[in-house]
Amino acid sequence: MFVSEVSLRVRYGETDRMGYVYYGNYAGYYEVGRVEALRALGWNYKEMEDSGILLPVHSFSIKYHKPAYYDDLLVVKTMIKEIPKARIRFDYEMYNAKGELINEGETTLVFIKADTKRPCGSPADFVKAIAPYFTQQNS
Repeated sequence: MFVSEVSLRVRYGETDRMGYVYYGNYAGYYEVGRVEALRALGWNYKEMEDSGILLPVHSFSIKYHKPAYYDDLLVVKTMIKEIPKARIRFDYEMYNAKGELINEGETTLVFIKADTKRPCGSPADFVKAIAPYFTQQNS
């Protein structure tokens, strides 16, 4: 399993009238976690897109446990629990500065060819980069 963590601070404009982070902003926080997880593996979205591979979101889910507030420092823990094939699933846990789990979720993205907009397999170089994080029994 591959695990990456990134910290981010809640900005005032991301909160609602109650001072809570507006629920729709968590998808963006998960995106930050996902992008930085790929970067930690030596990949980035722009280069992947420039090479002709796109990664649209297929599904997104989240379960809220506690709210986050303006100026909170959050940690987004992003996990890839299996070697991707035509789809890649990211699991997330988000923690506040006290170390409390405030939400958890997942997104599934699909590898598609930019020119045909048709699904394709995960790039071989990406599989090679992530493979060391998995045992043979999980492959």
